Amino acid sequence: MKRTQAVALGEAPADLVIAGGRVFLPETGEFRALDVAICDNEIAALPDDADEVIGENTRVIDADGRAVLPGFIDAHTHVDTVQTLENAYHYALEGGTTTVVTETSGLGGAFGAEGVEALLAATSYLPITVKATVPPQPLADTFEEPRADEDEAEALAELLADDRIVGVGETDWIHVVGRDSPIERLHERAEREGKRSCGHGAGCDGAKLSAFAGVVDNDHEAITADGVVERVERGIHAIGRYGSIRDDVEAIAGAVDRVGAAELSLSTDGMWPRKLLDEGLMDAVVRQTIEAGVDPADAIRMATLNPARHFGLDDRGSLAPGNAADVLVVDDLESVHVTTVISGGEVVVHNNEVRVAPRSHEYPERFYDAVDVRTDPEAFRVPADAADAEGRVRAIQLGEGLLSHEATVEPAESEGELRAAPERDVAKVALLDRHPDADGSGFAGFLTGYGIERGGVATSMTMEATGVLAVGADDADLRAAVERVNELGGGWAVVRDGDVIAELPYRVAGCAADLEVEETAKLLDAAENAVRSLGVGVERPLVSLASLPFVGVPTMKLTTSGYADVVRRRLVGLEPENGA
Repeated sequence: MKRTQAVALGEAPADLVIAGGRVFLPETGEFRALDVAICDNEIAALPDDADEVIGENTRVIDADGRAVLPGFIDAHTHVDTVQTLENAYHYALEGGTTTVVTETSGLGGAFGAEGVEALLAATSYLPITVKATVPPQPLADTFEEPRADEDEAEALAELLADDRIVGVGETDWIHVVGRDSPIERLHERAEREGKRSCGHGAGCDGAKLSAFAGVVDNDHEAITADGVVERVERGIHAIGRYGSIRDDVEAIAGAVDRVGAAELSLSTDGMWPRKLLDEGLMDAVVRQTIEAGVDPADAIRMATLNPARHFGLDDRGSLAPGNAADVLVVDDLESVHVTTVISGGEVVVHNNEVRVAPRSHEYPERFYDAVDVRTDPEAFRVPADAADAEGRVRAIQLGEGLLSHEATVEPAESEGELRAAPERDVAKVALLDRHPDADGSGFAGFLTGYGIERGGVATSMTMEATGVLAVGADDADLRAAVERVNELGGGWAVVRDGDVIAELPYRVAGCAADLEVEETAKLLDAAENAVRSLGVGVERPLVSLASLPFVGVPTMKLTTSGYADVVRRRLVGLEPENGA
C-alpha cells in the first residue's frame, strides 16, 4: 500500500498539511472548508480535519480561512525566447504558476530536435513543471524550402514520444489548410501518441477554420468573443491570453456565458521581464480575467483543471488525491494575491517569502555563438532599377498590433541605390538568415509606419524565423546595428550616428538572455527608449519589429527570400503589384 493511501485512511502521518483553508474544487467549482494532506509530494487526502494525520514530523501551514487552490498552469507560452527560464522561474512561482506549456520555436527553430532537448535539459532540475511542444517551423514549406531534412524531421517526430512533450507546437493555418505540408507528419505522429496539435489561427475563419479544426486541437488567436465561440463550436479548445504580445481577456470574458468555461483555458503567450516583474505571470492573467467580469471559480478553472485536462496532464490542475502537490494559498481572490506556494510538494514560497533563487545552466557550446550573418554593404543594397518607372517599390506597412500590410512607397535614390527616406516615413528593412545551416542569404526591402527618423536597430528576436532583422533610416547605422548583434551572439542593438546607444545580448542560441530578470528588464527598457529616441512612436516598438517575419499573422511579412503575401501564400518582390 502506498503511503498516500495510508494517510488517506488516517493510518499514517502526512508530510505536510494545509489546514483551515477554503479549498477550491475545480471539478465542481466549489470552495469548501477542508484541509489538504500531502505525502510523497502528492495530494493524499482532503479531510474535513487533518488532525489525525498530523504527526511529530508533519509540517503544518495554517491557511487561516484563505483560499487554497491548485497551482496555476500557463497553457501557452514561450520560455525559450527573451529570458531563460532558469533565471526567471522564481518569479513565476511567486505568483503561483507551477506548470507551463511552452513552445520551443526559439531553440527548436535554430537547432531542431537538439534545441528542444537542450530546453528540456535546462528546465529539468527546476522546481517548476515544464511541458513542451515540438516546433513545426523547421518543416514549413509555404514560402521557403523546409529547414529540416529527413533525419531532422524524424528526430522531431520522435520527440513526441517523450513524456515531457505534450504535442506539436503552434502551426500557422496557412501552412496546412487546403494544401499538403511536411508538417502533417508531426500531427499524424501526435495523434498516434495521444498528444495535442496546437493551432495558430490568426485570420482564419469560416470554412478555413472548419478545415483547420480537422488538424488542430486548440488555438490561442481568437481576439473577439465571436472568434472564441466560433472555435469552440468547431471543437477547438480556445486559449485566452494576457501577456506581452497581446491582451485578449475581453474576448474570453465575452464568450464564457455563451460556451461555458469547460473548453476555455488561459495563458500568457509570453510575459517579458518588465511585465513579469510588475504584474506576475498566471496570477496576472487570472486577475485580469476576474476584473473582466468572469466568475473567480471559472477563471481559476481556466488556469488549472481545463489546461491540465486538455493537455493530458492527469496529475495537475486539481487538488484531488493522486495529483502532484501543486498548491496555492491566496489571500484575496479579486487581487489574486498568492502568499504561499507548494510546487511538487516543496514549499517554494511561504508568507510572501520566495525560498528559491535563479539557477545557472550550461548549454551546448555552439549555442553561445549562434549568430553569424552578412554585414557587408551588398547585404543591404537595393539597386535603383528595383523601382518602377515612378520610383516606387512594394513595402510593408505596420498596422495595429502584430498586423502588417502591403504598401507602395517612394524611397530615396543615391548612387544607383534605393535608400530610406525618413522624411516620407520610408525605412529600409532587411532580414538575414542566421540558421546554422544558412547560406548567408537575405532580403532587403522597405518599411513604412514605423516612424524611424534616424539611426538603425537590429535584433535576432524574429518570431518563428531564424534570422537577424534590421530596420534603419540610414544604411551605415543599420549595418552597424547588425554588426553589433553579430558580436553579441544575438540580441538587440540600437545605433545612432555610428554609436551603439543600447544593447541586450541574447547569448543562448541568439534567442534568450541568460541574465537575471531584473537586468534583462533594465536593458530591454533601455533598448525601447533608445528606439523611441530615433523617432519611433508606435505603441510597442520592439514587438512590432520582432513580429515582422511572423508569417502566422496576416497579411504582408518578411522572409529571407522576399516579402510573404500571407493570404495568397506566395513570395513577392519589390515591384509593386500591376505597377500600381
